[in-house]
Order: sequence, then structure tokens, then C-alpha cells
Amino acid sequence: MSGILMMVIAIIVLGGAYLLYGRYLQNKWGIDPNAKTPAYEFEDGVDYVPADTNVVFGHQFASIAGAGPINGPIQAAIFGWLPVLLWILIGGVFFGAVQDFASMYASVKNKGRTIGYIIEEYIGKLGKKLFLLFCWLFCILVVAAFADVVAGTFNGFVADEAGTVTKVAANGAVAMTSMLFILEAVLLGMILKYAKLSKWVNTIIAIVMLVVAVAVGLNFPIYITRDVWHIIIFLYIMIACVVPVWALLQPRDYLNSYLLIFMIVGAVVGVFVANPSCNLSAFNGFNVDGQYMFPILFVTIACGAVSGFHSLVSSGTASKQIKSEKHMLPVAYGAMLMESMLAIIALIAVASFAEGEAAAQGLTTQPQIFAGAIANFLSAVGLPHSLVFTLINLAVSAFALTSLDSVARIGRLSFQEFFMDEDTDTKNMSPVIKLMTNKYFATVITLVLAYLLAKVGYAEIWPLFGSANQLLSVLALVACAVFLKKTKRQGAMLWIPMVFMMAVTFTALSMTIINLTKAFMTTGLSLGNTLQLIFAVLLLILGVIVAIQGIKKLTEKEETGKTKTA
Repeated sequence: MSGILMMVIAIIVLGGAYLLYGRYLQNKWGIDPNAKTPAYEFEDGVDYVPADTNVVFGHQFASIAGAGPINGPIQAAIFGWLPVLLWILIGGVFFGAVQDFASMYASVKNKGRTIGYIIEEYIGKLGKKLFLLFCWLFCILVVAAFADVVAGTFNGFVADEAGTVTKVAANGAVAMTSMLFILEAVLLGMILKYAKLSKWVNTIIAIVMLVVAVAVGLNFPIYITRDVWHIIIFLYIMIACVVPVWALLQPRDYLNSYLLIFMIVGAVVGVFVANPSCNLSAFNGFNVDGQYMFPILFVTIACGAVSGFHSLVSSGTASKQIKSEKHMLPVAYGAMLMESMLAIIALIAVASFAEGEAAAQGLTTQPQIFAGAIANFLSAVGLPHSLVFTLINLAVSAFALTSLDSVARIGRLSFQEFFMDEDTDTKNMSPVIKLMTNKYFATVITLVLAYLLAKVGYAEIWPLFGSANQLLSVLALVACAVFLKKTKRQGAMLWIPMVFMMAVTFTALSMTIINLTKAFMTTGLSLGNTLQLIFAVLLLILGVIVAIQGIKKLTEKEETGKTKTA
């Protein structure tokens, strides 16, 4: 199969899914364009901030599209291009986009509250407490992994085997551009909030800022060590967690979304111009190098197919910015399909290399393979290979950094919500509860633990991320299914994804625990493996308990007069 044919299939399937299945879900669940959304009802200038569709879409897409849709398909390509292609398209349309849309829909219909509060309302307080604890642990895991990835991407120095240290210009350029993005985002936030310009003028301003930052970054790289970048990144996240979303989160994601969309459009153009051949086998078997396709394929390809983290963004931040209920379809369902397209591009990218070709070119990591392939494609258009390679690396770094501040904020909110109930009197809380629900204390304790875990290195904790992420999708699907049932809405479309992902995640986590336990019995565990084992056991226990509680609510008969409204 050629790259063009693969791309055409993806465009038809994903575009058709938005026009047909997305609108089918919207009609089944029902929206009220005239309803007052939580962004207006509870506007506080910090978390609840009404924003235009393109701004919220930018935040949603930039937040959910981390390194996952690039890393996952490239890693899973060992099984062949066919299972990867099928899972991205089927998973993206019927699993991931449905979960994201349902999570945002349930949140908007419940005062912009997170999935944790929805579980409390429709499943019970114990379920909510366990889910929020699960979310908090998961967010610590993600922040630690992504912070280490970004610090490595920004690292301005590299040492060879002889110990000679040299500067890495590409990393320095990416670091400078990313820092400029943050400064420009603050200025753009002021413009969006106070200037009240049209969408088109705001778009032009954002694109000009983007071009200026890239140009300055390429010409004036900064060189800082990995360890120092760890500190800088965590200081930035700490600030991003507590400042109003309009001042940094919204505009930075809005700004970065254009970079990411330009990258996707450029990659699509490159595929149609270069028409790369597919050098992967269609199918390599159910067991490849000791890796079983079930559950490994479905855990490895999370972002791009279905990712539990998306439900946290959809219900934790984006739902508080929606101006009208009719915007949920393009923001939630649409952004997920855009991410699936990115995953397809990653598959075409890795398939374009013959066996051993990428390694021979010095492309060893998944982002490097992706950037190298896209640079090869666009070279056919006449663009300089080195420039495109640097820009793609910049875009990939932007993916990880935008996910970082969003997930850190969600971790902070999860910690705060753990100590609050629906009937909590915020004016008469005990000193301990006041401390625990203080946003600054919640931010510090979350990020300190994440920083300590990040020093272990993402390679040690990344294997657990996929399983934990997919288990989170199970819990989100359960919560949304219960919400739809309790409010007399059609939720049958969530059942198959929910049951399938249960089988995937419980199998994957059990395999991880068994393997780590065997390692402990034979050679002992390193610090990284010990942390993995602790997290794996905790996440599995919490996930199973919440899932059981949700299924009980989902299968019980509805009592007369007990139907909830939302």
C-alpha cells in the first residue's frame, strides 16, 4: 500500500465519521444551543473562562496531542501496518472520539465538573474518592515522564563516548523558540481578553508571533544542561498551574495549535507529493519478539486511538471554556479525529523507511524517525531537509510541553477535589481541609512528587504510562455510560469500548505486575522498577474497585422517580 492510498483512506474514514457518527451522537444525546454553559454560569476569571471555538479547540488539541500519537504507532509498527491502521481508525472513531465527546458533554451538563464529580453524583462518594486518587497518581506519572522528555529535548549539550561535550544547535533552537512561545502567550492572552478583536485578526496575530518565535529560535539558540532544564520546566509548570487560564494556558495552546496544524498540513502535502512506499509488512503475527499483539498494540497506541488522559482535559479544563453546547462536537470529537490523522501520518512515516535505514541515518528515537521522514517528504517540494527536520522537532516538543501544563493543572484539581464533597461548606472548612484544598499547596505537593519521579528518568516509568492511561479510559467510559443511563440518554455506544478496554488494561497491568514480581524474586528491583510495581498495584486495585462500582450502577434497575436530570 502506498502512502497516498493510506492517507486517502484515513481522510475519508475520519472525515465521514465526523459528519455522520459525530452528528449522530450529538442528536442522540441532545444539545441546547441556547443553554447557559458553565463557562458563563460560573465565570471566575481563573478556570471558568468563556472562549471562542478556535481558542478552545486549540487548547483541547494541543493538550491531548502529546508525544503519544507519534511514539505509539511507530513503536507498534512491529506488528505490521495493517493492525496499526485498523486500530487507529476504528479506535479513533468509535472509542477515543466517543469518549472525549461524552466526557465533555457530561461535564458541561454537570456545571463543568470533572469526571470525578460525575462519578460522585451518579455512582457514589467512594467511587469519586478512589477515582480522584487514581487521577492524581496518574497525573504525577505523566508530569514526571513528559518533563523528562522535554528536558531531554531542550538539553543543549551532548557528550560522546570519549567524554567530549558538544553543543546541540537543534535542541538549543527548540528551547529558545519554546521559551518565546511562553512569553508571547502572555501578550496574546492580554490581546484576546482586552482588545476584543475579530477571530481573523487574532489568528493573524498568533501566526505572526509564531513565525517570529521560530525565526528568533533558529538564529539565537540557547544552551542549558538537562538538569537545569528540569528545574526551569517545573518552575514554569508551577506558575502555569495557578495563573488564570486566559493569561497563559489558553493563549499558549492556541498559539501552539497553529504550529501543530501547520505540521500536520505540511506532512499531508509531503505525503501526496512524495507518495512514499510502504516498506512494512502488512502483518507480522500475534507474537513478535515476545510482545503479544493483545494487549500490547492497544496499550502502545493510546493517543490517536483512545486515551484516558483526554477525558481529563475534556472534563477538567476545556468544558469550563465552552461558550455554546454546539461547540462540543468540533472541540471534543473533532480534535480527537485530528489526532488520529496525526497517528496515521506517524505510521506512514515509519513505513517509508526500509529496514535499518532510519538507524543508518542516525534516527534512533520515535520523534527523530517522524521528523526525518517528514523532512524527506517535504524535500520533494524543495524545502531544506535540515530546516524541516528542526521545525518538526520543535512541533513535537510543543506537543509534550502543552500536555505538561494541562495535566499538571488537572493533577492539582484532582488533589483539591479529593478533599471536597458536593455538600462541603467552603466557608466553614477545618484548617486541614483548607490547606489540602489550597491551590498553591496542592500544586506544590503534586509537582514535588513528580519532580522526584522525573529524576528516575522517563524510560523507567514510561512502560507503565500506557496501561494506566488506558485504564483511565475505562473509568471515564464507565462514568459517562452511567451518566447517560441515569439521565435517560442513549449510552449503548459506550458499552463495547468499555468492555474491550477493560480486557486490555486489566490484562496489561496484570502482566506488568507479574513480570516485575518475577524480577524482584530473581535479581531484585531497581528504584525505577520498584516505583513501577507500587504504582501498578495501586492503579490496578483502584481501577478495579471503581469499575465494579460503576458496572453495578450500570446494570441495576432504575427505581421509579429516581431518574436524574442534567
